[in-house]
Amino acid sequence: MTARKGVPTGGPIGEEGKVRSVPVLLPLPLQGPYDYAVPDPLMVEPGDHVRVPLGPRELVGVVWDRPAQGPNDREDGDPGEEMGAPPQKLKPILARYPAPPMPVALRRFVDWVAGYTLSPQGSVLRMALRGVDTLETPRMRAGYIAGGPLPERMTPARARVLEVALDGPAQSISHLAERAGAGASVVKALIDAGTLLPVAVPVDPPFVEPVPGAPELPLTDAQIEASEALRESVAARRFAVSLLDGVTGAGKTEVYFEALCQVLEEGGQALVLLPEIALTVQFLDRFETRFGCRPAEWHSDLSHSERRRTWRAVARGEVKIVVGARSALFLPFPDLHLVVVDEEHDRSFKQEDGVIYQARDMAVVRARCSDAAVVLASATPSLETLANVDAGRYHRLVLPARPGARTLPSIEAIDLRSMPPERGSWLAPPLVAAVNETLASGEQALLFLNRRGYAPLTLCRMCGHRLGCPSCQTWLVTHRFRNRLACHHCGHEAPAPKACPGCGTEGALVQCGPGVERLAEEAEKRWPEARIAILSSDAVEGPAALQALLDDIAEGAVDLVIGTQMVAKGHHFPLLTLVGVVDADLGLDGGDLRAAERTYQLLHQVAGRAGRAERPGRVLLQSYQVNHPVMQALIAGERDDFLAREAEARRQVALPPYGKLAAVVVAGADDVAVQKVARALAAAAPRQDGVVVLGPAPAPLAMLRGRHRRRLLLKAPRSANVPRLMREWIAKIRVPGTVRVTVDIDPYTFL
Repeated sequence: MTARKGVPTGGPIGEEGKVRSVPVLLPLPLQGPYDYAVPDPLMVEPGDHVRVPLGPRELVGVVWDRPAQGPNDREDGDPGEEMGAPPQKLKPILARYPAPPMPVALRRFVDWVAGYTLSPQGSVLRMALRGVDTLETPRMRAGYIAGGPLPERMTPARARVLEVALDGPAQSISHLAERAGAGASVVKALIDAGTLLPVAVPVDPPFVEPVPGAPELPLTDAQIEASEALRESVAARRFAVSLLDGVTGAGKTEVYFEALCQVLEEGGQALVLLPEIALTVQFLDRFETRFGCRPAEWHSDLSHSERRRTWRAVARGEVKIVVGARSALFLPFPDLHLVVVDEEHDRSFKQEDGVIYQARDMAVVRARCSDAAVVLASATPSLETLANVDAGRYHRLVLPARPGARTLPSIEAIDLRSMPPERGSWLAPPLVAAVNETLASGEQALLFLNRRGYAPLTLCRMCGHRLGCPSCQTWLVTHRFRNRLACHHCGHEAPAPKACPGCGTEGALVQCGPGVERLAEEAEKRWPEARIAILSSDAVEGPAALQALLDDIAEGAVDLVIGTQMVAKGHHFPLLTLVGVVDADLGLDGGDLRAAERTYQLLHQVAGRAGRAERPGRVLLQSYQVNHPVMQALIAGERDDFLAREAEARRQVALPPYGKLAAVVVAGADDVAVQKVARALAAAAPRQDGVVVLGPAPAPLAMLRGRHRRRLLLKAPRSANVPRLMREWIAKIRVPGTVRVTVDIDPYTFL
């Protein structure tokens, strides 16, 4: 890598008595890098991974660029106590690791994310920096290749081993024997004869490189047009964003697979972001069918050794395509050509803890830093993305219909006011009849309820006591299959009590409202012969179990699926023809500005699971608000009209995407201290035209994980530099160590 102009890259300490130094960013909550001396004869450049002392510890850091400012003009204050130290007192770099340097595009991205989210640079770096064992020289093992003279006596077994040894890289004795169908003694005999030669190979096996292949089915004219546009965008090797807007089942994946083919033909790298690990299961199968192997994965369920192997291969440019969750944005791609964000509207792309960021938006920034193309794919694009299309910043590609004779499912509403369920039931008679008909015809049905567990609330019928979380201002959810009560906010769990904790009465606790477990209980009573499966994060443990369940559903081994939002995204079940939404109104409650948009997106997506093969699909929505604009738009199939009305309503009051918001949450164990800081923030709020600060007020979850919470909300025009505004505002307040102030630029939830 060529050093950037004006950035010292190492050298001797003693030239004319001057100490050569470089800034080193550490993976700690620090606002910037510290200066370290470069001892002779060590040479370092920006991006190099180094080991440095910090107090009594030794840490891994990255040689950073000077000055440490990103493209959005950060003003983060003091970058570290050692920055002003005399050159002679700078601590020396202890070692440079042999790992590939962090690419300049990733360093710029770290700077940008830190500046935009008001996060310490070091906290953002932590997401991009792996452990010491990842940076060390990979461990080696013995492998063997065919390269010596043939043995005096050639047997069929030896011939098979030699044939395998000639196919690909060096292999271990056991691997050669297994592939050749021979014993280890045959391989060892060839080694003793000098026919197989030993070589050192890394312990981590190499990734198989994908090979561009043809689609399983011919592409439609619309798919061809969109795929050609995406190929051209990738080939141009410059930053550009395309929205791939297609109805559910329109073949969006096959279209952006064409863009991946273009990347592979160019020898570059690509990243595909999926909102949840659950989506990777079927995606990996489709990818393997198209490209001959599985892509590299990156998500929280990987083991440490798998993450180490993937990180190293990405950094060396050996992995061409990565499929992962939002954290994959921080992988060290040296030659990134394309970033795909599938289901770009999904709220799972918003990270709410630690460094708070929207992965969809940061994916666009990541691509801009690398001069790469971006594809945002969705059947229900977010208003933010559509606003960028309208402004000419993004290009829109449309897939208006499903391929072949497949049609979109019909959608009807069941008015629960006039057709309520029977007492003790959650399914209205029309939905029960539809399930009966579907199962009788040998087809599959899906009952959708976006609520985990058995019941969301347990109370005492004698004294009215409600079972709540001891650390949060929320009710405990009953999970009857595990006989546990759980808080879905902090993770607290407790056994289900036999007696009321309030009055001590046994047998008086009753569960209120349904979750998917309770729905499954009713379904088992109604359809005892049906094969029923629950598709929920609580009921499915790990990717292997999920893979098995999805395979069972796709192959027809399940008759009735009962699922949460996990089932709504991206899955293809050929036999599923009926979707029943048990509580279509669930997401419409509360004051969330995106409530209607998100409810429409979720219900549209789950409706899209029906009729994806040859058999037509049908969707029934149980609702008490059948005249609500969301329900009417779903029934009439008027997506664009609904989104246009939502956009106009937001535009009228300058709410995102036509204005900007930033949330401030003040939290701490001492409510008095929390309120004091919140009031001080309100008093110091920015006084500018068009800028309004609301609060402080108790958060909807006023107690979370044992901490009291107060919220403030800043509303500003779209032209405002909100990160700078927030940075200047927060800097005016002295915050005690017992109180934490969290800033969320572009908040998505308001809890």
